[in-house]
This record gives sequence, structure tokens and C-alpha cells, in this order.
Amino acid sequence: MSMTDPLGDMLTRIRNGQRAGHSSVISPASKLRERVLEVLQQEGFIRGYSVAEMRSGISEITIELKYQEGTPVIREIKRVSRPGRRVYSKIRDLRQVYGGLGISILSTPKGVVSDQTARAENVGGEVLCHVF
Repeated sequence: MSMTDPLGDMLTRIRNGQRAGHSSVISPASKLRERVLEVLQQEGFIRGYSVAEMRSGISEITIELKYQEGTPVIREIKRVSRPGRRVYSKIRDLRQVYGGLGISILSTPKGVVSDQTARAENVGGEVLCHVF
């Protein structure tokens, strides 16, 4: 059965894994998922991730979750743009998440970047998710 929202599925796996106290979670691999995880790692929300090929053409990502004093670093991770309703934002219209404490992850013509990087490069795009 095909999945309608692969990125939303990965975010839900991260959310559920942290609620259950797991040290890592596994998700099917895709280039978009890898780019989003790269941004999360650069911003310090996850410890890391690794891609492993299970069989020819089928890969999965192991995401190492990050905790600080027993509580998850990611307090809230929410999908914004969905397959049924895409949300695009110009850079001047992009609001800060929790007054700058959180980040937005955008898909721009220059790649998948955080809102701070998008502001520095002066480029808008599709708002994929908010992380706090």
C-alpha cells in the first residue's frame, strides 16, 4: 500500500519514539526525508541519522533521538504543508516559531533549509514543518 504523506509519517515516528522514550527510530528512506533530517541535525534537535540499504532499491533511515536530562529535545514537531493543502510563504511573510526558539523547515529552490538560512539567502518556499 502506498503512503500519501511520507514526510508526515517520519515526523509521527519521531514524535511517537520520543514519547515512548526510544533512543532511535526507523523510517523508510527518501531524499526529502534525508534533507529534513540534515536540517534537524544541524539545528541540534536530533543526534544523527544513518541510511542503510536493506535490499536492492529499498533503504531505511535510523534516526538517533536526542534527550536532555531525560526529556526529549523536540517538544513539538508539526507538519504544516500537507498533500491536500500546500502552504507556501514569501520570506517577508514567514513568522518565527515560538518567538525564535523553534524553527520552520522550508523546501526552497536552494534546497531544504531552516527559516534562518532562508532569511539569510532571502528565499521563500514551501513550509514543510515547525519544530520546537
